[in-house]
Amino acid sequence: MTSRYPPVPHAAAATAGIDLAGRTALVTGAGGGIGRACASALAAAGAHVHVVDIDAATAKAVAERIGGRAHVVDLARAETVEELPAEIDILVNNAGLQHVAPLTEFPPDRFALMQRVMVHAPFLLIRRTMPYMRARGWGRIVNISSAHGRRASAFKAGYVTAKHALEGLSKVAAVEGAAHGVTSNCVSPGYVRTPLVERQIEAQAAAHGIDAGQVVSEVLLSRSAVKRLVEPEEVAAAVLWLCGPHTGYVTGASIPLDGGWTAT
Repeated sequence: MTSRYPPVPHAAAATAGIDLAGRTALVTGAGGGIGRACASALAAAGAHVHVVDIDAATAKAVAERIGGRAHVVDLARAETVEELPAEIDILVNNAGLQHVAPLTEFPPDRFALMQRVMVHAPFLLIRRTMPYMRARGWGRIVNISSAHGRRASAFKAGYVTAKHALEGLSKVAAVEGAAHGVTSNCVSPGYVRTPLVERQIEAQAAAHGIDAGQVVSEVLLSRSAVKRLVEPEEVAAAVLWLCGPHTGYVTGASIPLDGGWTAT
């Protein structure tokens, strides 16, 4: 798709000089997309990264590439959180899933699953790792929310509910962690160029009989001023920035990376 917008700058330029040597990070859903980009960015800055994903092959591949440690975990099962390390300086709650259906037809079991993965698991992970952060006097909790944590769309009851709840959980962690050097923030992107979104583009192009570029600009980004997808590396750069030396006063915030969607 031809765009009048300037090319995306290399995300590393925005976070050059951030040194996380000696820090330990844990990223959920790190086998692909946003999670993989976050794990890679944190490792490149010197952190040791625990790569958590339900898919064994992708988790192990990412961990091997960045020199991290893979954990194959189904976050929908609360007991599996206890298998993950508690000695974590940086927690990135990224794992998630999507289901699209009218509210009156939304499967209750699917709705409950989405809350377990995107709300209950982050709660358990924050609860598990915050004591270590507080004892060290430094910690960074970054929750990957969404523009849907601030706005609603039809047919996405499970996802919108979970992201709104995650925003609230993040604020409570910010208030409780502030006195101990622990910050908690959300990064809230619009549509990100991930395999999941790319499949949505292909399906909608076929359904509407239009090309992929039109799907992006006219369907997915109809409410966004900037008519391009967010790149995973842009989200990762924001996550890394929140772990840097000049963001200790940034807490309880939700940083939109939505091309102006929530401004309208």
